[in-house]
Amino acid sequence: MTTHTLENDRCRVQVSPHGAELSSFRLDDHEYLWQADPAHWGRHAPLLFPIVGRLPNDTYLHQGQSYKLPQHGFARDQEFQLIYADARRLEFLLMASDATRAVFPFEFDLRVGYELRGTELTVHWRVRNPAASGHELLFSMGAHPAFRCPLGANEQFEDYYFEFDHAVQLQRQLLRGGLRTGETQPVPLENNGTELPFSAALFADDALVFSRFDFTCLTLRSRRSARAVRLRFDGFPYLGLWTKSAAAGFVCVEPWHGVASPLGPPQELADKEGILALAPGAEFMAAYSVELTG
Repeated sequence: MTTHTLENDRCRVQVSPHGAELSSFRLDDHEYLWQADPAHWGRHAPLLFPIVGRLPNDTYLHQGQSYKLPQHGFARDQEFQLIYADARRLEFLLMASDATRAVFPFEFDLRVGYELRGTELTVHWRVRNPAASGHELLFSMGAHPAFRCPLGANEQFEDYYFEFDHAVQLQRQLLRGGLRTGETQPVPLENNGTELPFSAALFADDALVFSRFDFTCLTLRSRRSARAVRLRFDGFPYLGLWTKSAAAGFVCVEPWHGVASPLGPPQELADKEGILALAPGAEFMAAYSVELTG
């Protein structure tokens, strides 16, 4: 598969035009990104667009008409066009097509950029509603990067934890079949509320989904090595943390502008929690960053 590369004296990044997906992020030739083993989960860092999460029966309504979309939408399985590349930055483009209009009746211009500075990679999103469409663009989008866990040899999943910059209190939204039940549950923390330790039980009931939190970064750390991954996600209203199982070998940190639907019948897209609305000619921009240490 064709990939495009950014690199400097310490880091090397590879991005595939398929889904504009980050496929490798190496520090000092050590791979930090999950390498998409299909035995557990066959993706690296998919882009979630035009929805985040699951819909009831994979169905939504728009102006009374029914449409089907799989969990997390279609962008992760589309071929993007590389429209800019230099030694430090890549930019990819996806626009509406007959295939996307059949399941998502909107015009859109979606650009995904990658910028490498030192040991930090920033991912930029820009969504534009083409002015000629004459209609609002309704959408959600999110990130889904997966990082190796453990990152080093002679470590276990349970050696890892998420570190917060300050003491937090977390209430997860409970899921059933990928849909929100409307119930919440407190998440147990350690070290005066600054650490979320990993265990098999932590992810036994699907992803941890948060819609009310007062932090904009967290760090994946080990108690047995110096390797770490720090993510910053200013302005994102939702966050997911997920792994397939403690034995899978990865963990995902997922900042979102959008969230899964609640249990119940399909609903109008305009009424779905987390949906963004762009007037003709308007733009939406967001970014998150990943910094490696080790």
